[in-house]
Amino acid sequence: MTLLSTRFESFSPEHFGLIGLFLAVFVGLVVYGRRRGDNPRFRRGFAIVIPCFTLPMQIQQLTPGEFGLGTSLPLQYCDLAWMLAVYALWTRAPWAFVLTFFWGLTLTLQGVITPSLGQEFPEPRYFMFWGMHFLTIWAAGYLTAIGDRPTWRLYRFTVVVTAAWAGVVMIFNALTDTNYGYLNRKPPGASLLDALPGWPAYVVIEIAIIAAVWAAMTWAFQTRPQRAKRTSTER
Repeated sequence: MTLLSTRFESFSPEHFGLIGLFLAVFVGLVVYGRRRGDNPRFRRGFAIVIPCFTLPMQIQQLTPGEFGLGTSLPLQYCDLAWMLAVYALWTRAPWAFVLTFFWGLTLTLQGVITPSLGQEFPEPRYFMFWGMHFLTIWAAGYLTAIGDRPTWRLYRFTVVVTAAWAGVVMIFNALTDTNYGYLNRKPPGASLLDALPGWPAYVVIEIAIIAAVWAAMTWAFQTRPQRAKRTSTER
């Protein structure tokens, strides 16, 4: 008997259940990180868990029976983000952290809130989608909890890297009639992009909004130490 595949339904009871699981683990990791500080054994164990989960499914997507030019290549930002999360967890390299931080807590989070998923439980791509998104955001939250912080220099670095990724992927999409990153047309399911005008205007507006949000996130972390210093001086 063959299971019929339909698109995952956003804002369904199943979706809210997954969001509840995501939030519970995220909060738990943040609390653990803030209380215990950097635990290299835990952090590197976390780094090992991510590819153990993602790599087998990523490889499966490249097999003849599963491969699709528009879906199987690791060109989405979430494909790159989980790899960056692994490196950031293992090394705490600032450049890897900041990409995981900004991409994870904005772009990847958007995928959790408004998923564009064509498979349902228990298909492999279902687990790949949710696991990849959850693990990346959890890594960003944990690294922030143990003290890693964005700076204005790292903010500029992230904007440049993201723009370069977008340019390369848009060219690839145009040459192959694919839509990685939803840079050449909007996703088929409901998403936040539905509130924006059509292509290419929505890409320009999206980039401006994301850059502004990242700037606000950087500002929040950069001003917090100054406020704490002023408070302690006043005391």
